Amino acid sequence: MAQRIIFTDSSRLMVEAAVQAGADVFIGYPITPANLLYYYSSQRFPVFMAAPDEITTLQLMSGYAATGKVPVTATSFPGYALMIESINMAYMMELPMVIILVQRLGPATGTATMGAQGDLNVVTGTISGGMAIPVISVSDPADAWELTAKAVEVAVKLRTPVVLLTSKEEVMTQFGLDPDELAPIQKVERKVYESDEPFFPYKAGENKVPLFLGVDTSRHQVRFTASTHDTRGIIQNSGAEALGNSIRLHEKITENLDSYTCYSYDMQEGAKALIVSYGITAQAAREAVAQLRNDGESVALLIPQTLYPIPNLYFDIMSRYPRVVIAEENLTGQYRHLLFGVNAPAGVTGVNAFGKMITPAQIKSEVLDHGKSIS
Repeated sequence: MAQRIIFTDSSRLMVEAAVQAGADVFIGYPITPANLLYYYSSQRFPVFMAAPDEITTLQLMSGYAATGKVPVTATSFPGYALMIESINMAYMMELPMVIILVQRLGPATGTATMGAQGDLNVVTGTISGGMAIPVISVSDPADAWELTAKAVEVAVKLRTPVVLLTSKEEVMTQFGLDPDELAPIQKVERKVYESDEPFFPYKAGENKVPLFLGVDTSRHQVRFTASTHDTRGIIQNSGAEALGNSIRLHEKITENLDSYTCYSYDMQEGAKALIVSYGITAQAAREAVAQLRNDGESVALLIPQTLYPIPNLYFDIMSRYPRVVIAEENLTGQYRHLLFGVNAPAGVTGVNAFGKMITPAQIKSEVLDHGKSIS
């Protein structure tokens, strides 16, 4: 059968994947470089709402989520900064939603027409108290399709906000694609409380996740509470049950990590160096690996897609190599610091850039120059 090639971009793939996975509401405030996600969503989602600002966006998403809908939005750093308080609210209320964060360059409003990978620290530090929020990163069109669906699944199954991290170059670059090569997406079905017994909205169920019941039900009283609360949703300050409930919010994310750990690991026999990269820079890393191998160098590649919480598997893989090169398009090496702290162990180095994309040649140079000491 002949190929059917279409000309598209990852924004369209992400929107279509989210809808097929069961997301049914898009609420957003237009912001560069997430504009295409906003535009395509206005055409594709069953319900689309144009919010007056980012704070209102998250409040509306929370309202829809409380009725059983699965909302999605797309923004960049300035918008995400405004959303953080409401993301914490949704996290505490255990409301599923997906926030697509399209990174742009620099602090404040930054440079809206330039991409980067500079928002990882703010995303992993979103929840007060350092509690974990799932952060998933796309690195190519296949990821844009499959990992968007995965983000919807995680949001629903764990009853939590999920951040889908991407960048301007990933969502606005057009490419040819055979749609028949895209894997089928199954709609995520939500389990709801069906018993006639009294309903406790925050009573831990399977995998420490409470069963859901929307505020539109007439069978039981339903509470959604953003302050510290007990299993009934009653506000409490420091009772053991209430504090334990808040701890559970973190544990349901970390203890179910295996169910949403996604990564790509391209190993090679005899390799002493491992390149680690994510997002848009992973494309340069793939090319660097291909060139190094073509030149007779043995090198392996790890592309983390679940960035946070950090799976222990990543550390196991990295421990196999005396040299680890972490490439990411930000000034300070945010993922390197997240993995190893500010004082990385011997053998771990980074390739970083600000204001320009990292090239395969830069990654190759780091591997070859610093690899001489272990050859």
